[in-house]
Amino acid sequence: MSHDGDVGARLAFDRGAPGRRAVDVARWEGTPAALPPPGLLRDAVRLPELSQGELVRYYTELSGRNFGVDSGTYPLGSCTMKYNPKVDDLVASLPAFAEAHPLAPAATMQGTLRTLAELAAMLGELTGLPAVGLAPAAGAQGELAGMLMVRRALERRGDLAGRRRVLVPDSAHGTNPATAAMAGFEVTEVPSGPDGSIDQQALARTLDGDVAALMVTVPNTLGLWERGIEAVAARVHEAGALLYGDGANLNAILGRVRFGDLGFDVVHLNLHKTFSTPHGGGGPGAGPVCATPALAPFLPAPVVTEDADGSLRLVRPEHSIGQLQQFHGSIGVLLRAHAYIRSLGIEGLRAVSANAVLNANYLRALLEGSYALPYQRRALHEVVFSGSPQRREHGVRTYDIAKRLIDYGFHPPTVYFPLIVEEALMIEPTETESRESIEAFAAALRAIAEEAERDPDLLHAAPRHAPIGRLDEAGAARRPVLRWQPPAQPAEPRDER
Repeated sequence: MSHDGDVGARLAFDRGAPGRRAVDVARWEGTPAALPPPGLLRDAVRLPELSQGELVRYYTELSGRNFGVDSGTYPLGSCTMKYNPKVDDLVASLPAFAEAHPLAPAATMQGTLRTLAELAAMLGELTGLPAVGLAPAAGAQGELAGMLMVRRALERRGDLAGRRRVLVPDSAHGTNPATAAMAGFEVTEVPSGPDGSIDQQALARTLDGDVAALMVTVPNTLGLWERGIEAVAARVHEAGALLYGDGANLNAILGRVRFGDLGFDVVHLNLHKTFSTPHGGGGPGAGPVCATPALAPFLPAPVVTEDADGSLRLVRPEHSIGQLQQFHGSIGVLLRAHAYIRSLGIEGLRAVSANAVLNANYLRALLEGSYALPYQRRALHEVVFSGSPQRREHGVRTYDIAKRLIDYGFHPPTVYFPLIVEEALMIEPTETESRESIEAFAAALRAIAEEAERDPDLLHAAPRHAPIGRLDEAGAARRPVLRWQPPAQPAEPRDER
């Protein structure tokens, strides 16, 4: 192995570069279609002398610093960080799927296309909205697809110019108003009532002829059922607007309630949350849109269609909003969802929602009295507490509580969201946590509540047992490092003689 040059040194293509073997660039210079000699790409690379065992230990040690659902309880509210069956990963990695080229002719991809068609049919049945597009690559992209479909539908009926507003509840996911704005609409916030559901009177005051759609999360981000949703749907349709559903919290109602039956026109789903794909670290994801037959012509391209002879192909719907990413969706995520649904069946899916609701309410009961409950209602998939008493009485913020949880070996829950709850602690135990793990997590939070009374400074300094303590988040936001920089070289030692 050659060791000339420095690690990571840039390749030099000139023949006179010191310390590098001369290469004859003249014979390929000026012919960009030709490849350079293989040796040219290796001349200046110095590889470290490491055994395989040393390298494995290095990366294993690094991976141990990360926390995931395979490590322990990951109660990140609204994100549904649950354990996912490994068999679904196995299905997605089968060579017939994983090694298929995305540009292969449809005739050679009939198995994959059949699987996608079956998944679309199952999602249509689960949501009560049979027109399904699998192309969006994430929940936020699925949202955008749904709102662009709303826009295209209004445009086709000649009603777009007069409908410029989209209504969004104040408890919505932050992507909802952002999506509506990206789709070209003005956003009007609708307040929640004292029970955590949409304030019906406020909705009636703002719902008029210039409204394009109302975006509603069911269940909402407070972990509560949206009371009166069928009446809301009827009122929206009477005003000539469309009802958009954020299906990110589907695991709370899976197999029990269908969006189409409630009166929704279009909804997006987060397959990487509800249907078995690990999604820590920002991906992967898939956000299919499900819609009424009336909106089918506007689905994002492509969609799987069956011809009269039974063969399948990818087509662009007649008035499609277009293609949102390359090829035909996040295949690995879609395959996992297909395997998850087929392996559980309808009764298994109902058990998912039952366990999600049971676990959230059990945690609610265990922590009631230690933390404030802004809404005295039974929770669904998640429960939102408030650390306001701790801050008011002991100067301990929700942020401090979350950091202290790290010392107890738990990943912190979502904090300061939803925005309408002061000092919010948004906790989702998910359907896959055991009774024992939920009780251990609750015990840690109760102990932290006692510490807040007895020794607030202990929480202010947390975490005490982590490789990194508290980051300068304000500094990171104002001075982001957007590209890799080499580490600073140590200063040359001074000669004090």
